[in-house]
Amino acid sequence: MEREQIFNELKEILKLIKPSADFSKINEDSQLVRDVGLDSLTILLLSLAIENKFAFKFEGNPKFTTVGEVIDFISANSTL
Repeated sequence: MEREQIFNELKEILKLIKPSADFSKINEDSQLVRDVGLDSLTILLLSLAIENKFAFKFEGNPKFTTVGEVIDFISANSTL
């Protein structure tokens, strides 16, 4: 799956989890907490949604700071 496609799929997931965020300004450098407005609960929901959408399970507790880090992780671990 190409990086842009992963980014678009991730934005769709984020829109469901945090509909109040301004997605016109979200890019790969956007901070999940500061810029998207995620908290511990919404990060957990994001993790579950990513597992379902991209067909893999997280091992341990990965720490993501930016949208780009999430895309990198999905790209490296997705079986799609």
